[in-house]
Amino acid sequence: MLSMRVQTMPYEVVEIQTTPNPNALKFVLNQVIATQAASFFNAEAAKDHSIASRLFLIPGISSLLILNDFVTVNKQPSAQWKTISGEVRDTLKKV
Repeated sequence: MLSMRVQTMPYEVVEIQTTPNPNALKFVLNQVIATQAASFFNAEAAKDHSIASRLFLIPGISSLLILNDFVTVNKQPSAQWKTISGEVRDTLKKV
Protein backbone atom coordinates (compact mmCIF):
# COMPACT_ATOMS: atom_id res chain seq x y z
CA MET A 1 0.00 0.00 0.00
CA LEU A 2 1.33 3.44 -0.90
CA SER A 3 1.62 6.00 1.82
CA MET A 4 -0.17 9.24 1.02
CA ARG A 5 1.11 12.36 2.70
CA VAL A 6 -1.78 14.68 3.34
CA GLN A 7 -1.48 17.98 5.08
CA THR A 8 -4.18 18.93 7.52
CA MET A 9 -4.67 22.68 7.66
CA PRO A 10 -7.21 25.20 6.44
CA TYR A 11 -7.49 25.43 2.67
CA GLU A 12 -8.96 28.25 0.66
CA VAL A 13 -10.79 27.49 -2.57
CA VAL A 14 -9.37 29.97 -5.07
CA GLU A 15 -11.27 28.73 -8.12
CA ILE A 16 -14.00 26.28 -9.03
CA GLN A 17 -13.63 24.73 -12.47
CA THR A 18 -16.25 22.86 -14.44
CA THR A 19 -15.47 19.50 -15.98
CA PRO A 20 -16.97 17.63 -18.94
CA ASN A 21 -19.05 15.75 -16.37
CA PRO A 22 -21.93 17.95 -15.11
CA ASN A 23 -21.84 16.01 -11.83
CA ALA A 24 -18.18 16.90 -11.13
CA LEU A 25 -16.46 20.15 -10.16
CA LYS A 26 -12.76 20.81 -9.56
CA PHE A 27 -12.03 22.89 -6.46
CA VAL A 28 -8.60 24.53 -6.89
CA LEU A 29 -6.93 25.38 -3.58
CA ASN A 30 -4.40 27.94 -2.40
CA GLN A 31 -1.85 25.24 -1.53
CA VAL A 32 -0.98 21.59 -2.06
CA ILE A 33 -3.36 19.23 -0.30
CA ALA A 34 -1.78 15.89 -1.35
CA THR A 35 1.40 14.83 -3.10
CA GLN A 36 -0.11 11.57 -4.39
CA ALA A 37 -3.50 10.98 -5.92
CA ALA A 38 -6.18 9.66 -3.61
CA SER A 39 -9.53 8.54 -5.04
CA PHE A 40 -12.51 7.66 -2.90
CA PHE A 41 -15.65 6.18 -4.43
CA ASN A 42 -17.68 6.16 -1.22
CA ALA A 43 -17.61 7.24 2.42
CA GLU A 44 -16.47 3.82 3.62
CA ALA A 45 -13.33 4.02 1.46
CA ALA A 46 -12.61 7.49 2.89
CA LYS A 47 -13.13 6.64 6.56
CA ASP A 48 -9.38 6.70 7.40
CA HIS A 49 -8.60 9.86 5.43
CA SER A 50 -9.03 12.97 7.57
CA ILE A 51 -10.11 15.33 4.77
CA ALA A 52 -12.07 12.96 2.53
CA SER A 53 -14.05 11.56 5.45
CA ARG A 54 -15.18 15.10 6.37
CA LEU A 55 -16.13 15.92 2.78
CA PHE A 56 -18.27 12.76 2.59
CA LEU A 57 -20.36 14.12 5.46
CA ILE A 58 -21.78 16.60 2.93
CA PRO A 59 -25.04 15.18 1.58
CA GLY A 60 -24.95 14.44 -2.15
CA ILE A 61 -21.23 13.76 -2.60
CA SER A 62 -20.62 10.47 -4.40
CA SER A 63 -16.83 10.40 -4.94
CA LEU A 64 -13.64 12.44 -4.53
CA LEU A 65 -10.23 12.82 -6.15
CA ILE A 66 -7.60 14.62 -4.08
CA LEU A 67 -4.30 15.57 -5.74
CA ASN A 68 -1.77 18.40 -5.77
CA ASP A 69 -3.68 21.64 -5.18
CA PHE A 70 -7.19 20.48 -6.00
CA VAL A 71 -10.13 18.32 -4.99
CA THR A 72 -12.51 17.03 -7.64
CA VAL A 73 -15.94 16.39 -6.18
CA ASN A 74 -18.53 14.21 -7.87
CA LYS A 75 -22.12 14.59 -6.75
CA GLN A 76 -25.18 12.43 -7.06
CA PRO A 77 -27.30 13.54 -10.06
CA SER A 78 -30.15 14.66 -7.80
CA ALA A 79 -27.91 16.87 -5.62
CA GLN A 80 -27.53 20.60 -6.28
CA TRP A 81 -24.15 22.31 -6.72
CA LYS A 82 -25.46 25.48 -5.10
CA THR A 83 -25.63 23.70 -1.75
CA ILE A 84 -22.65 21.37 -2.11
CA SER A 85 -20.09 23.91 -3.33
CA GLY A 86 -20.59 26.16 -0.31
CA GLU A 87 -20.31 23.23 2.07
CA VAL A 88 -17.12 22.02 0.35
CA ARG A 89 -15.57 25.49 0.77
CA ASP A 90 -16.58 25.63 4.43
CA THR A 91 -15.30 22.12 5.17
CA LEU A 92 -11.92 22.75 3.56
CA LYS A 93 -11.52 25.94 5.60
CA LYS A 94 -11.95 23.94 8.79
CA VAL A 95 -9.67 20.93 8.20
